[in-house]
Amino acid sequence: MSHRVLVTGGVRSGKSAYAESLFGDGQGVTYIAPGPLPDGSDPEWRARILAHQQHRPATWTTVETTDVASALRGTESPAIVDCIGTWVTAMLDELDAWDAPDAQWRPEIGKRIESLAEAWCARDRMSVAVTNEVGFGVVPEHRSGRIFRDVLGITNQRLAEASEEVALVVAGRVLHL
Repeated sequence: MSHRVLVTGGVRSGKSAYAESLFGDGQGVTYIAPGPLPDGSDPEWRARILAHQQHRPATWTTVETTDVASALRGTESPAIVDCIGTWVTAMLDELDAWDAPDAQWRPEIGKRIESLAEAWCARDRMSVAVTNEVGFGVVPEHRSGRIFRDVLGITNQRLAEASEEVALVVAGRVLHL
């Protein structure tokens, strides 16, 4: 079995359920949630997070952090990262990159993507990363959407390159790429 798996697909495609199914029920898993908890201003988003938390087995440990590379390096257990899209959003927020000129944030983004990829490559335990596939649609109208799509696409390529397996989930069906 592969020990680094990237699971990609659209929203509500079944990515997380598939990713979680790759781990046995009894084993301890570190669940890395790349983003801070919501501040309470979005009750629907908070409800989604709570549903994800309640669904996880009791043997799993949750780490909520935007420093995914350090979290991957810091655990010896099998790990799941859900979701890389949330990590990209948090990174773009931290760098205030949504409206800044490209030259101000591109080098730092490259460093962070490479740090994540290096931590991913160093994993010698079963590890699964969940990400969103955002490249199938039209070019976003707003600059922030284009930035997100481009950075996530680059991140997905780098993680796919560093994975033994990539799975695309569409309508609950898994296609191994």
